[in-house]
Amino acid sequence: MFSTGKLKSVDFYRKIPRDLTEASLSGAGLSIIAALCMVFLFGMELNNYMTVSTTTSIVVDKSSDGDFLRIDFNLSFPALSCEFASVDVIDVLGTNRLNITKTVRKYSIDSNLRHTGSEFQSGAIVAVKHDEEVDEEYGEGAISLNGRTFDRIVHEYPILVVNFYAPWCYWSNRLKPSWEKAAKIIKERYDPEMDGRILLGKVDCTEEVDLCKRNHIQGYPSIRIFRKGSDLKEDHGHHEHESYYGDRDTESLVKTMEELVAPISLESQRVASDGKSNKLANGTKRPAPATGGCRIEGFVRVKKVPGNLVISAHSGAHSFDGSQMNMSHVISRFSFGKMISSREMSDVKRLLPYLGQNYDKLSGKTYITNPKDSSENVTIEHYIQVVKTEVMTRSYKLVEEYEYTAHSSLVHSFDLPVAKFHVVPSAMQVIIKENAKSFSHFLTNVCAIIGGVFTVAGILDSILHNTMRLMRKVELGKNF
Repeated sequence: MFSTGKLKSVDFYRKIPRDLTEASLSGAGLSIIAALCMVFLFGMELNNYMTVSTTTSIVVDKSSDGDFLRIDFNLSFPALSCEFASVDVIDVLGTNRLNITKTVRKYSIDSNLRHTGSEFQSGAIVAVKHDEEVDEEYGEGAISLNGRTFDRIVHEYPILVVNFYAPWCYWSNRLKPSWEKAAKIIKERYDPEMDGRILLGKVDCTEEVDLCKRNHIQGYPSIRIFRKGSDLKEDHGHHEHESYYGDRDTESLVKTMEELVAPISLESQRVASDGKSNKLANGTKRPAPATGGCRIEGFVRVKKVPGNLVISAHSGAHSFDGSQMNMSHVISRFSFGKMISSREMSDVKRLLPYLGQNYDKLSGKTYITNPKDSSENVTIEHYIQVVKTEVMTRSYKLVEEYEYTAHSSLVHSFDLPVAKFHVVPSAMQVIIKENAKSFSHFLTNVCAIIGGVFTVAGILDSILHNTMRLMRKVELGKNF
């Protein structure tokens, strides 16, 4: 057993009797300063311990071959009708998906980007049947309309069916014989003077430009069904006309016209009392666009290879005048990957305040062209480079986001103008990891602060005390 005396011999902190110590004003000042320094340095060390630090590394993208990249968008086209607006995806591997509708919604809008109705239903794309080309004379059966006669006749007949066409259009010329034959047959069966329930007309859109614009005609030929009274402005202040998308052979056209006439009483020349229009088979008749604009929103999934997202006017049975097409648009949203919630984004901002600035870079941008200002056939192109970023905490992956750079330009095209988004995914990805901080390291630093400040203050106090003693001896004239 060790004796008490031997045990005291290993005391590192031997005490000086209080009677042998001397308090001084300089020592008190240094003690206060040392205490303040300890508190200040402790606060800085605590703040450093609480602050999240990260490391950033760039590696080759770890995505597998079967992974797809989601593109979310909300685009408004004030001069592109939902009737023909098409979302297409093309890539370097040969993918060519046209008129995507499953994950895309369309809404008619006016020139001020305001909604004018419910969701526009595009309907299924089917091959349109035409009459076989024949050399026999078919004559003129449909009445030619202009801006003045159109407004008068649309109020006279319960049913007015109009073919808006262009003489240069291939599909208009394919329809012309069938339309004239059908018009003659309908005129014979339902004499405009004696019966007066239906009339077939035609409008040359190269001559009656304003009339065609008023009815939002963008593709040729466009067959519109006008009912007496539908010129009254009701819901959202727009007309309730219909477009015909069925077969264009004479037999189908005549059958359609007879189905339109059937509910109308010959005596009253008005729609049956239920007030509801009849439904044609196979979705051949749908409401015509109330306005000439379209808002397109939704998402598409694409392969992680260079490709294009294209918005254009597309139809397998219509022609378009590129000089009249205007692909101006406003981008409300254009982002990649999974939609990030506000809570997730706030967590990301806690780690990296600068992250997320390029997540939706094109949002709020406007791209306007005007065909009247010598800007015909203008394609608007956006060149986008996408970089994948993963943010990792100490225990799990917090978020996976895609940021991108974008450069846009206006290009004069010999083909129909489109809005094109060139997407190039980067072969590299950024990984941001949160650095773990040890609590023991924090305690070690706190002890170092306390011991270091205490030691330095003691040294300064000793130097100050000895200096003052030396000065007093000099003043008393003592030699040493």
